[in-house]
Amino acid sequence: MKQIVCIVFIFFNTIVQGQVQPDKVFMTSIRTVKLFPQNNQFALPIIGLNSTDQLELHFDDLGAYPKNYFYTYQLCNADWTEAQWSPFDYIRGFQQNRISQYRVSSIAQVQYVHYQAMLPERSAVPTRSGNYILKVFQDADTAKLLFTRRFYVVDNKVGIAAQMQQPFSAQLNQTHQKIQLAVNTAPLSAINPQQIQTTILQNGRWDNAAQKLQPSFIRGSLLEYNAEQDCLFPAGKEYRWLDLRSLRFESDRVERIARTSIPVLVYAKTDAIRTSLRYLWYRDLNGFSDISTTESINPWWQSDYAEVEFTLATENKQPFNQQSVYIVGELSGNQISDSSLMEFDERKGVYYKRLLLKQGYYSYTYVTKDNKRLQAIANPALTEGNYWETENNYTILVYYRPFGGRHDELVGLRQLSSLLPNSRL
Repeated sequence: MKQIVCIVFIFFNTIVQGQVQPDKVFMTSIRTVKLFPQNNQFALPIIGLNSTDQLELHFDDLGAYPKNYFYTYQLCNADWTEAQWSPFDYIRGFQQNRISQYRVSSIAQVQYVHYQAMLPERSAVPTRSGNYILKVFQDADTAKLLFTRRFYVVDNKVGIAAQMQQPFSAQLNQTHQKIQLAVNTAPLSAINPQQIQTTILQNGRWDNAAQKLQPSFIRGSLLEYNAEQDCLFPAGKEYRWLDLRSLRFESDRVERIARTSIPVLVYAKTDAIRTSLRYLWYRDLNGFSDISTTESINPWWQSDYAEVEFTLATENKQPFNQQSVYIVGELSGNQISDSSLMEFDERKGVYYKRLLLKQGYYSYTYVTKDNKRLQAIANPALTEGNYWETENNYTILVYYRPFGGRHDELVGLRQLSSLLPNSRL
């Protein structure tokens, strides 16, 4: 009996250890978490293995007093389950490091402490390629987890050629974008294509990622991915925007600002359904946000916070049938979750969502998800419309599991813009 209990405990513990929650904030006081390449807020957090690349980490803790915060890394597989390695096997240096750089906010009405760090530090360097999760916690106690963030360490070994195309299907060629790609695995000792996993992200999102793609053709060491249904993405429209760099003046997308409360309350102009509007190209941020202000010198600890109300009016002032509506972008964690779920106001006939946002420039889009299907993927078809001409950024990730390997190595990464629909950005 004791043996059975022990086995069950080990099995349960293994499952729990394998369940990783990336890009999640666990403490309500933690706001504006950003992890990006040095001096580039509009890029995914990617560094090269054994390179001098660095990432900037920024986040705020609402309140007036600094706390002791630490971080560590967790190596993951292609599907973000925990890799079967000890941290000693993929971190050179200390397993935990204190975040020592912080500033108490000044000028801002909402008090907060801003923390920042340049990663990786010399005292904690990732030594293997792959998917990583940054974990930030309090008082050197990993049980007091504040938030997690994905980042990528790539060891480019394979060649990737890719291009964006219109689908051949008459039903999809005006609404979707197709990614055709080929991966040259000659530098690897891969014999079985099952050792290779390929993932495609649209604008850095994982909720609609194309994963576990299978090659359509294998020509020696060249894997070609050209299946009509596997590499398809709803194209959407250019992202909407909201300029919050000033809280003294209303920008073009702000209806009004109520300045009598702390934080101030910003009412964004009501957004309309765009499915019947013709496609119009304009430069957007594809969901990224820019923390900046016109009212102070350093936006990281001198910007203020505002509670922002977004509203989306339906064409008939009725909610969508069996559909949930989400506001998606970096402002809501780029996730389909409660943090981005909108509510319907029956009296006004609009969907609405309030978010506490730091001053800056934000881009976002609206999507719906079918409530009747658990595995349904969010789609902008009912809120924005899908137009194949839309500018989107795609990230192609190629993983390799050697025979006897204990995790999926990230051996190739290529970024592609639909405005430049070939393999070179």
